[in-house]
Amino acid sequence: MLETAFPDRAGALPRAPIQFYFDFSSPYSYIASEWVEAVAARHGRRVQWHAILLGAAFQAAELKPPVAYPIKREYVLRDFERSARFAGLPYRQPDEFPIPTQNAARVFWWLQAQDPARAVAWARAGLRAYFTRGVPLNDAAQLKQLALESGLDAEAAEAAWNDPQWKARLKAANDAAIAAGVFGAPFFIVDGEPFWGNDRQQQIERWLGSGPFKGMV
Repeated sequence: MLETAFPDRAGALPRAPIQFYFDFSSPYSYIASEWVEAVAARHGRRVQWHAILLGAAFQAAELKPPVAYPIKREYVLRDFERSARFAGLPYRQPDEFPIPTQNAARVFWWLQAQDPARAVAWARAGLRAYFTRGVPLNDAAQLKQLALESGLDAEAAEAAWNDPQWKARLKAANDAAIAAGVFGAPFFIVDGEPFWGNDRQQQIERWLGSGPFKGMV
């Protein structure tokens, strides 16, 4: 199970997984999703993925998307592509951005209840489709096609995203994330320590390697 931590080699209690919060419409979540598992594995951890909606988090934090601020928009659009290039990842700015991603997120939680590994594979497929091919995840027909390409039953996926059970599960995930202090994406919680943003990778690596930054002001 992806959410179960690796056992300690000395037989001590297993270390908690890294909590990773992402939105299918977040470019920085796409980039972080490509490195978070490797970082965790280097430190004997696993990752627990959480699909959330940034709109809910922004509302709770009284924020707006960065592209909603004219003075920031051109910068962040440039930085999305530059950050992906720096990470060695392909990137194509979607024509429509940002988009509502509740259906993709509901499919994630539907899959997570069956097999967390399939949920993670779906998360990666959705993020890559949107940010490398411009597939509009808010379009039902194209989302069903992506489900089919990902080896899922497209009709079952559509039924899941329309099912009140998975609508409620996503809402519960959003509420839990906000209660945990999540206000953006990607967001990580490592042993109770919060880290916000794709640019926190080095800090997370150091925290995992040595714990709190000893000797630092």
